[in-house]
Amino acid sequence: MSESYCKDSCCETVVEAVNEQNVPSVSTNLELRDVMGAIKVRCGIGRMNYKVEPGLYAVGKPNCDSLVLVSGNYKLTFDILRKNLVGMNCWLLILDTQGVNVWCAAGKKLFSTDELVNRIEITQLSKIVSHRKLILPQLGAPAIDAFQVSRRTGFSVTFGPVRANDIQLFVANGFEVTKEMRLVKFNFVDRLVLTPVELVNAVKKSLPIMGVLLATNQFAKRPFTKRDVAAYARVVLTGSVLTPLLLPYIPGKAFAWKGWLLGAGWTAFSLCKNKGFTKGSKVMSAGQMLLLPAVSSYLAMNFTGSSTYTSASGVEKEMRIALPLIIGAGSVGAALMLGSHLFGKGK
Repeated sequence: MSESYCKDSCCETVVEAVNEQNVPSVSTNLELRDVMGAIKVRCGIGRMNYKVEPGLYAVGKPNCDSLVLVSGNYKLTFDILRKNLVGMNCWLLILDTQGVNVWCAAGKKLFSTDELVNRIEITQLSKIVSHRKLILPQLGAPAIDAFQVSRRTGFSVTFGPVRANDIQLFVANGFEVTKEMRLVKFNFVDRLVLTPVELVNAVKKSLPIMGVLLATNQFAKRPFTKRDVAAYARVVLTGSVLTPLLLPYIPGKAFAWKGWLLGAGWTAFSLCKNKGFTKGSKVMSAGQMLLLPAVSSYLAMNFTGSSTYTSASGVEKEMRIALPLIIGAGSVGAALMLGSHLFGKGK
């Protein structure tokens, strides 16, 4: 049987399988709605339902010899992947990770061996490609048993680079991953794009606190002022934005400690500038020194879920130690501040 006949037969089989499954074709160009959707998700809006349907997708005009790239169905991940495939003809096998990015999905066992095997079977991938090779993102490696995938499906697994923008170079290098491609950098820009969602979540959590302040002002002897609100806003920014941005440069390892350190420094500076320790209420100043750094510490600790600097066991350990201290300091500080405002004492 000639090689050309085999090729034609293979292509016919691919066409039949693609038509049978109605495989959608996706563009490598992002539309305005994709960009706006990414901005909304970066700000924490609609994050839990920003996903695409799991299954098989075509990029360009793939055939039975084309690459198969595997990823999760978080739409932000999906869009970042496809926009870096300009000029390529390949298949995208998208797993059902419940709208969670690959790295987090691997930790939650959503991007898993069983889901990969299941998706290969559902899409009948073996009828669409003549080869038996899958390229998976490196950050999904902890949850994938390559031996089991090969045993159960016949497909071999190759882990590609960390970043989608290295895929084309990875392919051009003969599927060899360089040290640079394996490196998880998490630099200033990487941290910056994650801070909007941290800030929005912090603001949401702060709304009830603002409500308490407004309600308290109706009968407090010393009402809360714009200066008090500004002091609170500063530590919210410190914990949710400034600490993540300066993460590698702040002394210590624990995120909670880093957040507390910046929060305490900022609070002490503000009190000294406004002469809170000398001419103001000593009780209220003490309350601020306990409460405000605790708020910054708590918000900074929340960033452990977004950072590549942490591990699950490390986060659990930090929370066990830090949370009681944060709650204790925050409670005492809040009580002192409320007492000072309600009763006007502690001059």
